Amino acid sequence: MHVQISDLCFDYSSSKTPTVSDFSLHMQEGEIVSILGESGSGKSTILRLIAGLETPKKGCIQVGDRAFCQGDGVYLPVEKRGLGMVFQDYALFPHMTVEANIMFGLKRWKRAERKQRAAEMLELIHMEDFRKRYPYELSGGQQQRVALARALAPKPSLLLLDEPFSNLDAHLQQRIRDELRNTIKHTGTTTIFVTHDEEDARVLADRVVMVEKGAVKQVGRPCDILKETFRGQTAHVEA
Repeated sequence: MHVQISDLCFDYSSSKTPTVSDFSLHMQEGEIVSILGESGSGKSTILRLIAGLETPKKGCIQVGDRAFCQGDGVYLPVEKRGLGMVFQDYALFPHMTVEANIMFGLKRWKRAERKQRAAEMLELIHMEDFRKRYPYELSGGQQQRVALARALAPKPSLLLLDEPFSNLDAHLQQRIRDELRNTIKHTGTTTIFVTHDEEDARVLADRVVMVEKGAVKQVGRPCDILKETFRGQTAHVEA
């Protein structure tokens, strides 16, 4: 298994109940998994724990042959995990061009290699003609593509996406969903994304992990899990 997360637990000091309770997930390399849940279900906290932005109360996280955290005191800070991350607001640097944003995470690469990798990523997201533009000159969909290219450029062992379509207009979401899945699959990057939107999970994910109150409720393929959810909602309405 490329990703092994076992018995992850976490609670905020102000909370009377656990935010994340015994969360486990094992993933194959190149797999795309959606963590699906309503607001307050703990899904974003799980992403922050994997990223290293929060410290679990207990549990283990391993990606490839690297242990991010274990019960024996092993804990890697966020900057040493080698992850790609795309946040809801994309977090592009406003004073940098598209090309400079993509090259930001490649500081340890040789200059010629940085330029070549940026060119590859611009081609992948079909934005070669936008390399010298600034984020404020781009649409929301274009900004998301640049944020994705920046996250993928260093060839991360794991890509994390937080509500990837929350800032996009509804009419853009379907097209951008397809583009995002194709880009991730083209690079073969193992990916976890959190969302509250079932359609996001249906289109993008190979598997869906449904969470409720910080615990795993169901795991399976979108065609199975989301069909069950829809049937349950229909039955409830009919009753």
